[in-house]
Amino acid sequence: MTLTLTPLPDIPLIFAGDDLPTIILGSLERLGLDLQEGDLLVIGQKIVSKAEGRLVNLVSVVPSNRAIELATETEKDPRMLELVLRESKSVLRTRPGTIIVEHRLGFICANAGIDHSNVAGEANDEEEWVLLLPENPDRSADCVRQRLEEASGVRLGVLIIDSHGRAWRMGTVGVAIGVAGLPALLDLRGHPDLFGYHLRITQVGVADELAAAASLVMGQAAEGTPIVHVRGFPYPLREASLGELLRPADQDLFR
Repeated sequence: MTLTLTPLPDIPLIFAGDDLPTIILGSLERLGLDLQEGDLLVIGQKIVSKAEGRLVNLVSVVPSNRAIELATETEKDPRMLELVLRESKSVLRTRPGTIIVEHRLGFICANAGIDHSNVAGEANDEEEWVLLLPENPDRSADCVRQRLEEASGVRLGVLIIDSHGRAWRMGTVGVAIGVAGLPALLDLRGHPDLFGYHLRITQVGVADELAAAASLVMGQAAEGTPIVHVRGFPYPLREASLGELLRPADQDLFR
Protein backbone atom coordinates (compact mmCIF):
# COMPACT_ATOMS: atom_id res chain seq x y z
CA MET A 1 0.00 0.00 0.00
CA THR A 2 1.20 3.47 -0.86
CA LEU A 3 -0.50 6.47 0.69
CA THR A 4 0.46 9.81 -0.83
CA LEU A 5 -0.26 13.10 0.92
CA THR A 6 0.34 16.28 -1.08
CA PRO A 7 -0.13 19.76 0.41
CA LEU A 8 -1.87 22.11 -1.99
CA PRO A 9 0.20 25.21 -2.82
CA ASP A 10 -0.76 28.87 -3.01
CA ILE A 11 -3.77 28.77 -0.73
CA PRO A 12 -4.53 32.43 0.03
CA LEU A 13 -5.59 33.88 3.35
CA ILE A 14 -9.26 32.99 3.73
CA PHE A 15 -12.00 35.48 4.56
CA ALA A 16 -15.72 35.18 5.21
CA GLY A 17 -17.60 34.20 2.07
CA ASP A 18 -14.61 32.77 0.21
CA ASP A 19 -15.43 29.77 -2.00
CA LEU A 20 -13.23 26.90 -0.78
CA PRO A 21 -14.08 24.41 -3.58
CA THR A 22 -13.07 26.98 -6.21
CA ILE A 23 -9.84 27.70 -4.31
CA ILE A 24 -9.09 23.95 -4.04
CA LEU A 25 -9.72 23.36 -7.74
CA GLY A 26 -7.46 26.27 -8.68
CA SER A 27 -4.66 24.96 -6.51
CA LEU A 28 -5.00 21.45 -7.94
CA GLU A 29 -4.83 22.89 -11.46
CA ARG A 30 -1.66 24.84 -10.68
CA LEU A 31 -0.17 21.70 -9.20
CA GLY A 32 -1.09 19.72 -12.32
CA LEU A 33 -3.02 17.20 -10.24
CA ASP A 34 -6.28 15.75 -11.56
CA LEU A 35 -8.77 14.31 -9.08
CA GLN A 36 -9.22 10.54 -9.41
CA GLU A 37 -11.82 8.12 -8.08
CA GLY A 38 -11.26 7.56 -4.36
CA ASP A 39 -9.10 10.65 -3.75
CA LEU A 40 -9.56 12.57 -0.51
CA LEU A 41 -9.14 16.20 0.53
CA VAL A 42 -8.22 16.98 4.13
CA ILE A 43 -8.97 20.56 5.17
CA GLY A 44 -7.85 22.40 8.27
CA GLN A 45 -10.71 23.65 10.42
CA LYS A 46 -9.54 27.26 10.56
CA ILE A 47 -10.07 28.02 6.89
CA VAL A 48 -13.52 26.42 6.97
CA SER A 49 -14.47 28.50 10.01
CA LYS A 50 -13.10 31.66 8.39
CA ALA A 51 -14.96 31.05 5.12
CA GLU A 52 -18.15 30.50 7.12
CA GLY A 53 -17.70 33.73 9.05
CA ARG A 54 -17.20 32.17 12.47
CA LEU A 55 -15.01 35.02 13.74
CA VAL A 56 -16.20 36.73 16.92
CA ASN A 57 -14.93 40.01 18.31
CA LEU A 58 -14.47 39.67 22.07
CA VAL A 59 -15.35 43.36 22.46
CA SER A 60 -18.95 42.41 21.60
CA VAL A 61 -19.21 39.60 24.19
CA VAL A 62 -20.87 40.20 27.56
CA PRO A 63 -19.87 37.48 30.06
CA SER A 64 -22.53 35.77 32.17
CA ASN A 65 -22.20 35.16 35.90
CA ARG A 66 -21.13 31.58 35.17
CA ALA A 67 -18.42 32.79 32.78
CA ILE A 68 -17.14 35.18 35.46
CA GLU A 69 -17.02 32.31 37.99
CA LEU A 70 -15.07 30.16 35.54
CA ALA A 71 -12.70 33.04 34.84
CA THR A 72 -11.74 33.01 38.51
CA GLU A 73 -11.15 29.23 38.42
CA THR A 74 -9.19 29.20 35.16
CA GLU A 75 -7.55 32.63 35.11
CA LYS A 76 -8.93 33.16 31.61
CA ASP A 77 -10.75 36.05 29.95
CA PRO A 78 -14.44 35.86 31.02
CA ARG A 79 -15.52 36.94 27.53
CA MET A 80 -13.68 33.98 26.06
CA LEU A 81 -15.29 31.71 28.64
CA GLU A 82 -18.73 33.04 27.73
CA LEU A 83 -18.13 31.85 24.18
CA VAL A 84 -16.87 28.51 25.50
CA LEU A 85 -20.13 28.08 27.44
CA ARG A 86 -22.22 28.95 24.39
CA GLU A 87 -20.37 26.36 22.33
CA SER A 88 -20.52 23.58 24.95
CA LYS A 89 -22.94 21.06 26.36
CA SER A 90 -21.14 20.87 29.71
CA VAL A 91 -17.96 21.80 31.54
CA LEU A 92 -16.02 18.70 32.60
CA ARG A 93 -12.77 19.93 34.18
CA THR A 94 -11.13 23.23 35.09
CA ARG A 95 -7.84 24.37 36.57
CA PRO A 96 -5.75 27.52 36.16
CA GLY A 97 -5.07 27.90 32.45
CA THR A 98 -7.34 25.05 31.34
CA ILE A 99 -11.02 24.34 30.72
CA ILE A 100 -12.18 21.00 29.28
CA VAL A 101 -15.71 20.77 27.91
CA GLU A 102 -18.05 18.54 25.99
CA HIS A 103 -18.54 20.52 22.80
CA ARG A 104 -22.06 20.88 21.43
CA LEU A 105 -20.89 18.63 18.54
CA GLY A 106 -20.30 15.81 21.04
CA PHE A 107 -16.54 15.52 21.45
CA ILE A 108 -14.36 16.43 24.43
CA CYS A 109 -11.86 19.26 23.93
CA ALA A 110 -10.21 22.27 25.53
CA ASN A 111 -11.74 25.74 25.17
CA ALA A 112 -14.59 24.39 22.97
CA GLY A 113 -12.11 24.50 20.10
CA ILE A 114 -12.06 28.31 20.14
CA ASP A 115 -8.77 29.65 18.79
CA HIS A 116 -6.72 32.82 19.06
CA SER A 117 -3.77 31.78 16.88
CA ASN A 118 -3.56 32.70 13.19
CA VAL A 119 -6.76 34.74 13.52
CA ALA A 120 -7.13 38.27 12.22
CA GLY A 121 -10.25 40.37 11.87
CA GLU A 122 -10.83 43.83 10.42
CA ALA A 123 -8.06 44.97 12.70
CA ASN A 124 -7.76 47.98 14.90
CA ASP A 125 -6.30 48.31 18.39
CA GLU A 126 -9.69 47.92 20.08
CA GLU A 127 -10.61 44.62 18.46
CA GLU A 128 -9.68 41.12 19.58
CA TRP A 129 -10.90 38.29 17.40
CA VAL A 130 -11.34 34.60 18.10
CA LEU A 131 -12.47 31.80 15.82
CA LEU A 132 -15.21 29.28 16.60
CA LEU A 133 -15.44 25.82 15.08
CA PRO A 134 -17.75 25.42 12.07
CA GLU A 135 -21.43 25.28 12.96
CA ASN A 136 -21.79 21.81 11.40
CA PRO A 137 -18.46 20.36 10.19
CA ASP A 138 -20.05 17.24 8.63
CA ARG A 139 -22.28 19.47 6.53
CA SER A 140 -19.35 21.71 5.65
CA ALA A 141 -17.32 18.70 4.50
CA ASP A 142 -20.23 17.38 2.46
CA CYS A 143 -20.80 20.71 0.73
CA VAL A 144 -17.16 20.81 -0.36
CA ARG A 145 -17.29 17.17 -1.45
CA GLN A 146 -20.39 17.67 -3.58
CA ARG A 147 -18.90 20.65 -5.37
CA LEU A 148 -15.63 18.84 -6.07
CA GLU A 149 -17.43 15.71 -7.27
CA GLU A 150 -19.56 17.81 -9.62
CA ALA A 151 -16.45 19.47 -11.03
CA SER A 152 -14.39 16.27 -11.37
CA GLY A 153 -16.99 13.59 -12.12
CA VAL A 154 -15.38 11.16 -9.66
CA ARG A 155 -16.25 9.96 -6.18
CA LEU A 156 -14.29 11.67 -3.41
CA GLY A 157 -14.06 12.02 0.36
CA VAL A 158 -13.52 15.16 2.43
CA LEU A 159 -12.24 15.43 5.98
CA ILE A 160 -12.17 18.54 8.18
CA ILE A 161 -9.60 18.31 10.96
CA ASP A 162 -8.54 20.16 14.09
CA SER A 163 -5.79 19.75 16.69
CA HIS A 164 -6.87 18.24 20.02
CA GLY A 165 -5.09 17.15 23.18
CA ARG A 166 -5.64 13.63 24.52
CA ALA A 167 -6.17 12.04 27.90
CA TRP A 168 -2.96 10.51 29.31
CA ARG A 169 -0.66 11.88 26.58
CA MET A 170 1.16 15.16 26.06
CA GLY A 171 0.88 17.14 22.86
CA THR A 172 -1.85 17.85 20.36
CA VAL A 173 -2.66 15.64 17.40
CA GLY A 174 -4.80 16.07 14.31
CA VAL A 175 -8.31 14.63 14.67
CA ALA A 176 -11.38 14.55 12.45
CA ILE A 177 -14.24 16.90 13.28
CA GLY A 178 -16.10 16.72 9.96
CA VAL A 179 -16.47 13.67 7.71
CA ALA A 180 -18.03 13.23 4.27
CA GLY A 181 -17.71 10.30 1.90
CA LEU A 182 -15.16 8.17 3.77
CA PRO A 183 -15.41 5.87 6.79
CA ALA A 184 -14.73 7.48 10.14
CA LEU A 185 -14.56 4.17 12.00
CA LEU A 186 -13.50 0.78 10.58
CA ASP A 187 -15.09 -2.15 12.38
CA LEU A 188 -12.77 -5.18 12.29
CA ARG A 189 -14.72 -7.30 14.75
CA GLY A 190 -15.11 -10.78 13.31
CA HIS A 191 -12.13 -10.45 10.97
CA PRO A 192 -9.31 -13.02 11.37
CA ASP A 193 -5.82 -11.99 12.40
CA LEU A 194 -2.60 -13.60 11.08
CA PHE A 195 -3.21 -16.72 13.16
CA GLY A 196 -6.89 -17.12 12.37
CA TYR A 197 -8.12 -15.65 15.65
CA HIS A 198 -11.28 -13.63 15.09
CA LEU A 199 -11.07 -10.11 16.46
CA ARG A 200 -13.68 -9.29 19.09
CA ILE A 201 -13.06 -5.65 20.01
CA THR A 202 -10.94 -3.95 17.37
CA GLN A 203 -12.39 -0.85 15.74
CA VAL A 204 -10.01 1.55 14.02
CA GLY A 205 -10.52 5.31 13.92
CA VAL A 206 -9.30 5.62 10.34
CA ALA A 207 -10.50 9.20 9.97
CA ASP A 208 -8.40 10.22 12.97
CA GLU A 209 -5.42 8.26 11.64
CA LEU A 210 -5.67 10.15 8.37
CA ALA A 211 -6.18 13.44 10.21
CA ALA A 212 -2.97 12.91 12.17
CA ALA A 213 -1.00 12.13 9.00
CA ALA A 214 -2.37 15.17 7.19
CA SER A 215 -1.66 17.35 10.22
CA LEU A 216 2.03 16.44 9.94
CA VAL A 217 2.01 17.71 6.36
CA MET A 218 0.06 20.86 7.20
CA GLY A 219 2.17 21.87 10.20
CA GLN A 220 0.88 23.66 13.28
CA ALA A 221 2.07 27.26 13.05
CA ALA A 222 2.94 29.49 10.09
CA GLU A 223 3.25 26.95 7.29
CA GLY A 224 0.19 28.15 5.34
CA THR A 225 -0.71 24.72 3.91
CA PRO A 226 -4.24 24.05 5.24
CA ILE A 227 -5.36 21.63 2.53
CA VAL A 228 -3.88 18.21 1.74
CA HIS A 229 -4.70 15.93 -1.19
CA VAL A 230 -4.64 12.22 -0.35
CA ARG A 231 -4.33 9.33 -2.79
CA GLY A 232 -4.21 5.63 -1.90
CA PHE A 233 -6.63 5.56 1.05
CA PRO A 234 -6.87 1.79 1.62
CA TYR A 235 -10.56 1.46 2.48
CA PRO A 236 -13.72 1.77 0.36
CA LEU A 237 -15.44 5.13 0.42
CA ARG A 238 -18.89 5.30 1.98
CA GLU A 239 -21.23 7.74 3.65
CA ALA A 240 -20.25 8.49 7.25
CA SER A 241 -20.27 11.16 9.92
CA LEU A 242 -18.28 12.29 12.92
CA GLY A 243 -20.77 10.50 15.16
CA GLU A 244 -19.09 7.16 14.42
CA LEU A 245 -16.04 8.29 16.41
CA LEU A 246 -17.82 9.66 19.48
CA ARG A 247 -17.75 7.34 22.48
CA PRO A 248 -21.13 7.28 24.27
CA ALA A 249 -21.01 8.89 27.71
CA ASP A 250 -21.98 5.63 29.45
CA GLN A 251 -18.86 3.98 27.95
CA ASP A 252 -16.51 6.84 28.77
CA LEU A 253 -14.46 5.93 31.83
CA PHE A 254 -12.42 9.14 31.85
CA ARG A 255 -15.11 11.74 32.56
